Amino acid sequence: MAVTIRGKVLPLPILQGGMGVGISLDNLAGAVAACGGMGTISTAFCGFQEPDFDRNPKAANLRALERQVKHAKELAHGAGLVAVNAMVATTQYADSIRTALRAGVDAVVCGAGLPKDLPAIAAEVADSDAAIAPIVSGGRAAGLICKLWDRHYGRVPDFVVLEGPQAGGHLGFSKEEALEAQAGRPKPLSDLLHEVLDALAPFQEKYSRDIPVFVAGGVKDGADMARYMKEGAAGAQFATRFIATEECDASDGYKQRLLDAKPEDITIVQSPVGMPGRALRSPLIQRVEAGTQPRPDRCENCLVPCDFKTTPYCISKALIAARNGDWENGLFFCGANAGEVNRLSTVWEQMEQIMKEWRNAR
Repeated sequence: MAVTIRGKVLPLPILQGGMGVGISLDNLAGAVAACGGMGTISTAFCGFQEPDFDRNPKAANLRALERQVKHAKELAHGAGLVAVNAMVATTQYADSIRTALRAGVDAVVCGAGLPKDLPAIAAEVADSDAAIAPIVSGGRAAGLICKLWDRHYGRVPDFVVLEGPQAGGHLGFSKEEALEAQAGRPKPLSDLLHEVLDALAPFQEKYSRDIPVFVAGGVKDGADMARYMKEGAAGAQFATRFIATEECDASDGYKQRLLDAKPEDITIVQSPVGMPGRALRSPLIQRVEAGTQPRPDRCENCLVPCDFKTTPYCISKALIAARNGDWENGLFFCGANAGEVNRLSTVWEQMEQIMKEWRNAR
């Protein structure tokens, strides 16, 4: 059941997905790690609560990230592992990774783009033994990253997170594929898992070690996790179900919106990141669809691909608004199974429930 990642033992095969802005910070990540899983801090605008954030957001983000990593590690008490999720599409991608590594994070997970230079960034912090991992949408991306890392850095991923088309937040699929998944016709996660395992096989042989794969996106419970583990996965990543916990860093307003959500409230949006995403159909999304959303009046320069001249809204402001429970102006990311989350619990209860479901399904 335990998984070894770069010499460190993860007692339970459960990853908590990174959720930004401000949804998975030190409190949630530390609580998951304390239960034996891998808790994940999202680096996306993680300093939004700092007193100087409006004046100097980049410094505020890095200062807050260092503090959050150290606090999450303290909360973990050495039980599980603490990771950060750094979006390739953000302008502070590399700086966030360096800061997290210096603070002692156990793993760096990167998505929203191909982390082609992640090994080089990690190597800059010589005294770090952190694992590095990409988020992929299938075998093609997994194989490409392995080839690039192997050729240029003599390294391959320490583990891989496979996110299927039913995941929350940004998706590595076309809008059409995301809509198909939303309509109940997703590309089977089992097929994607087999693609990734096949792509990783030659690199596992070359480096004489395992590259664990954790599946995510539509993995509803421990029974699903058990099924995918029988097919070769090392474990699973969960995200949305951890929002409805006391320890989650989101506001009570965000949590209540999730608890009140029905399956028909979930929709596919086009993010300024340039990727489709899955979220609740809030008034902001309705205004964007109707073409009545006021254009942003300033640019925070937080995303590389975002064009201030054409973007219909500022995603960072929308995510901060959501974190604070502002239904009118917030972008509330969620997974495809969000409509089934209807009770507030604790991280410990969620971890126990997942493992109970896993044991019963073995």
